Amino acid sequence: MQLFIPALRLSLCALMTTTVLAQQPATDPSTEPRKVRSEMNKAFKDWLEKDVGPIITEAERRVFLSLKTDEEREKFISIFWGNRDTNPETEENEYREEYYERVAYANANFSSGIPGYKTDRGRIYIKWGKPDSVESRPSGGAYDRPAYHGGGSTTTYPFETWFYRHLGGVGDGIEIEFVDPTGTGEYRMARSPEDKNALANVPGPNQRDPNDLNRDRYLRDQDTPFGRLAIISGLEGEVPTDLRRIFNLSRADSGSVDNNALFFDVRIDLFRRSEDQVVVTFTVQTNNRQLKFEPVGGIETARLNLFGSISAVTGKRSGTFEDAITTTATTGELTTLQDRSSIYQRAIALAPGNYKIDIALRDVLTGNAGRQSIGFEVPRYDDKKLSTSTLILASKLRPTDPQDVGGRFVIGNAKVIPNVTGKFRRGQEVGIYQQVYNSGIDQTTLRPAVDVEYVLIKGGKEVLRQPEDWSGLSDSGQRLTLARLLPTDRLPLGEYEVRVVMKDKVTGDVIENKGKFVIED
Repeated sequence: MQLFIPALRLSLCALMTTTVLAQQPATDPSTEPRKVRSEMNKAFKDWLEKDVGPIITEAERRVFLSLKTDEEREKFISIFWGNRDTNPETEENEYREEYYERVAYANANFSSGIPGYKTDRGRIYIKWGKPDSVESRPSGGAYDRPAYHGGGSTTTYPFETWFYRHLGGVGDGIEIEFVDPTGTGEYRMARSPEDKNALANVPGPNQRDPNDLNRDRYLRDQDTPFGRLAIISGLEGEVPTDLRRIFNLSRADSGSVDNNALFFDVRIDLFRRSEDQVVVTFTVQTNNRQLKFEPVGGIETARLNLFGSISAVTGKRSGTFEDAITTTATTGELTTLQDRSSIYQRAIALAPGNYKIDIALRDVLTGNAGRQSIGFEVPRYDDKKLSTSTLILASKLRPTDPQDVGGRFVIGNAKVIPNVTGKFRRGQEVGIYQQVYNSGIDQTTLRPAVDVEYVLIKGGKEVLRQPEDWSGLSDSGQRLTLARLLPTDRLPLGEYEVRVVMKDKVTGDVIENKGKFVIED
């Protein structure tokens, strides 16, 4: 009997539908209102395709195309620029003004039968801004290849090389070549260093043998096919997420700050450069268990977008930094890696004064994000008085090697990776790092004219006191460097305080810096 119930219901529904239709009076279709969706007018189409084409994200584009009325579109445009405003406290939108200046510059300088904003140079200029330097060879001609391109001489088409010190999400030391093989003024982005070689297909000594297995031996990573492809992919991708776009997520984005916070720790350290400049390092650390990993080429990979904005008490913007952070591990290493942390550092030189930094961090895969706003003071160092940098308790502390030059976590002649949380495992050495300024040299002993002691305290009781002997990592040059490794394998678990006490033998001035850490199992 159960097998016939669906058929019975269908018959009843059909009978009811027929009855309702029979009772409805006939209507004239020509009198019914037309159901037509509101079409986007040309001004909005031009804004989407011409004005903001290089910078609008795919998520934002989908949202804009889904809007039904001009009122919604106008509101979207207002939010679009507001999310990118670098200083919302002012009436002007500095980002929008600079953006349209870039568009105007591109149209004025890069047009070649097509508008400048559509050319390769125009798109890169609008999206990434003015390069740090440009090498221009508008006539091409004789050219000596650099060693990293294999050396030798050839003849080239007209070309330009743009250099960027840093492009967020792309990398550091980025070179982009644009070549004009047709001589029409339309420079195209090169896919290979050989794209500018006018004699590449001409038999003779200038031709590169494609079968020569050693032809790429001089290439830098960014000149290899895969390296060049990675750079081009990064350039064509989205500009790294700006601070306010992280926290004003569109409805097309996943995750939110309130419901899916990404927690991280921040440490700020200060090192004297000169009387009117101080190097400020910002160290950001987050637990890998919060991050989402996905396989990329067989490697488990987590990706973070980081943005920092520094402003003075007057509201004037004093510096920014942004980067794409990647954490990788093999499948076998992933479990161990998740018990560790990802850490990032950026150093910026600032004048003495009071500042605030806004730092935003976002997991690319989940959209989870976090933000911190921290006030800090940059001191004015007296060039005649004993003074010090901040005291760092480091998870890693060692002398630098050639591979460290130009990298992060390098201070003077030491590589110093701060332990931002202050938590160490038993057996892990605690690095103690600090710089001392304006200490004289005792001409009798040729040692620094300052006494330094390391004092370790637990539960209010002193458990260790050790004088600095200026051996090991420490040095006694014009700027004293205190660098000590404290073994923990024999220390009980618990909380500790380390004090570095310095006394100037000449003036009698005493400085005491403190730091706290915890030893865990």
